[in-house]
Amino acid sequence: MRLQLAQGIALLSTGALAGAFGYGAANLVPTFNAVPLEMRLSFHTELMRMNGITVQGAMGLSVLSAIALAMRTRTSARWLAGGAGLLVVASFLITRFGNVPINGRIKEWAATSPPPDHAAILDRWEAFNHARTGAAFAAFALLIILSVRRDRTGRRSPAAPLGDPGGERRG
Repeated sequence: MRLQLAQGIALLSTGALAGAFGYGAANLVPTFNAVPLEMRLSFHTELMRMNGITVQGAMGLSVLSAIALAMRTRTSARWLAGGAGLLVVASFLITRFGNVPINGRIKEWAATSPPPDHAAILDRWEAFNHARTGAAFAAFALLIILSVRRDRTGRRSPAAPLGDPGGERRG
């Protein structure tokens, strides 16, 4: 039961993270680029303030649940769950050291004015955004693979807990 809970939480939180980043990359960034710069800066600043708590929460829950899943499984399931956790950590690091410092600059620009090289800086923010989105989607994909794997007989093969050599889950 604990294994199923860890797997469910990992899927839900990592899916939410990938979905949030995916929505941003597919919809928000093109909208940012279509509106006047002053509007983008104001909206971007407010959006990042609101996103801070929810995105960090999804990242934290994604990492913790993937690690819990990796610790409770064996063989390839452990590698898939561990890989998903590492990809979420990568997404966090890209966000923390790539996007967040630029968000701080954007906040300053919204209150004053952007520097002459603002377009290049915004392009760098978008590159970081694509990288963290890719990492989050890859983490989610690994957890999906873990959830839908099949054994040699064609039956769904759930993550097998440690100490269960047959790979069968109990109660």
